[in-house]
Amino acid sequence: MTQLFDLSGRTALVTGSARGIGFALAEGLAAAGASVVLNGTHADTVAEAVARLQSKGLGAHGRAFDVTNEQAVADAFTQWDQDGVQIDILINNAGIQFRKPLVELELSDWQRVIDTNLTSAFLVAKQAARRMIARGSGGKIVNIGSLTSEAARATVGAYTAAKGGIKMLTRAMSAEWASSNIQANAIGPGYILTDMNKPLVDNPAFDAWVKSSNPSQRWGKPEELVGTAVYLASAASSYVNGQIIYVDGGWLAVL
Repeated sequence: MTQLFDLSGRTALVTGSARGIGFALAEGLAAAGASVVLNGTHADTVAEAVARLQSKGLGAHGRAFDVTNEQAVADAFTQWDQDGVQIDILINNAGIQFRKPLVELELSDWQRVIDTNLTSAFLVAKQAARRMIARGSGGKIVNIGSLTSEAARATVGAYTAAKGGIKMLTRAMSAEWASSNIQANAIGPGYILTDMNKPLVDNPAFDAWVKSSNPSQRWGKPEELVGTAVYLASAASSYVNGQIIYVDGGWLAVL
């Protein structure tokens, strides 16, 4: 049974993985046997994250590039082609948050959130899927959504639109690529203790709201997403396609 979840011999690219959820997912995939490629926009932070994994005996290397830049994404995959690196698993995790009421939101900020959280997933997956299809061996794509893939909240309109788009982009990927043995699915994290959410954790009113509105009465931890990611990246999910699994402590189950 454990062989179903074994990622040995597979290479996984995790975008936005120098810290937070991305780093936890990369570490989890590496612990399951994958060789992981860490990504971020700053070469020094990516190198530090790679060193942390390598110090634990895990297979990791990194490549810094901007996932919102189409040419930079294409160049990264071209270099991997030249180096003989095949991306078997893609985790589209890169994302940012920006809080402001819609009536005050500048177009540039809207576009920045959409590009980082949604368009980047399209750009990276397109390059990965082209190669998966050409190889004929299939592959795994896991997009990171959010509770806001399903439910809205005030002041995060751009993020909500992007993460709702992730859910439907995942289904579109499944519709087009399932026949090539590519499984495209998504994870919808709940409120997770990350650096990005630290201002919310430090806000007593918001912290109390998260705990009171969630049946689990607590924030989630990044490592609690690893099991779902490994499942969706492994042979155990070979007939699961176009789905989004919410890992939210039960938040969406209640009103």
